Amino acid sequence: MILVTGGAGFIGSHVCDRLLAQGKKVICVDNLNTYYDPKTKKKNLSYSLKNKNFKFYKLDITHYNQLTKIFAKHKITAIIHLAARAGVRPSISNPHIYESVNIKGTLNLLDLAKKFGVKKFIFGSSSSIYGANKKVPFSETDSVNNQISPYAVTKRAGELFCKTYHELYGINITALRFFTVYGPRGRPEMAPYRFVDKIHRGLPIDMYGDGSSARDYTYVSDIVDGIIVALKKDFKFEIINLGDSRIIKLKSFIELIERIVGKQAKIIHKDMPDGDVPITYADISKAKKLLGYKPQVNIEDGMRKFYDWYKRFGVGKSL
Repeated sequence: MILVTGGAGFIGSHVCDRLLAQGKKVICVDNLNTYYDPKTKKKNLSYSLKNKNFKFYKLDITHYNQLTKIFAKHKITAIIHLAARAGVRPSISNPHIYESVNIKGTLNLLDLAKKFGVKKFIFGSSSSIYGANKKVPFSETDSVNNQISPYAVTKRAGELFCKTYHELYGINITALRFFTVYGPRGRPEMAPYRFVDKIHRGLPIDMYGDGSSARDYTYVSDIVDGIIVALKKDFKFEIINLGDSRIIKLKSFIELIERIVGKQAKIIHKDMPDGDVPITYADISKAKKLLGYKPQVNIEDGMRKFYDWYKRFGVGKSL
């Protein structure tokens, strides 16, 4: 059985669906927290819950004893660890919960993998680890000592714990650094969802900075492709970027959404907040070499797919 933590979330629910479609048995652990509407997360699982090979546990990964019961009950052969307290900006105002979930929770899972002999572990890391690095595109060989948010620090700490547990206990671990994932079921506070929603409804959007900041947006199905292939590999320990390796500036991104939605954005200009980086940009040569990874969905096609989904299910009705 494969354990997917954070399996009711954006990426996690897509991973569960893909695994089930391949005939795998899946255990999903998610605490359905209130970072955004828990009803949305429950709806994300609507397909998986119909599958006899799917088991859901409402559980916080910081609760070691309760997690232990799941490991004792089920023969878990691999862990895809995607549960995390998300968001760069909120981590600045409340770093303690990020430390608890993202570091302690990850350590709990690594320790249980050791205790129950789970030899394969996929860790959902983040491009935020690169922080304010000026060299682009970001490569796995770059220095990563310049994080500028507690969220990024917790993700780097998770990678270091993964490396340590591999060295000490022989757990095969792949840490995948995700670059700004978007698509159906996307988190409502992230720019793709927030901009589409507000422009669609004729509401003003906040644009931070002068619009020159740039992001490497990666469509969710491409990220899932990378996760599934990594799960099949027998790497000892690897850190791998998963991005689109094409960037778009914020101003151009807003203009793209205006064209797709067919409405002009009402823009409120604001200063760049603490914790935000000027650019994310993935060097994916390692992913291509080790995973055969090749992003299939460009930003325009991806945002059209996302808008189609948004119109079908509407605000707060994610599936």
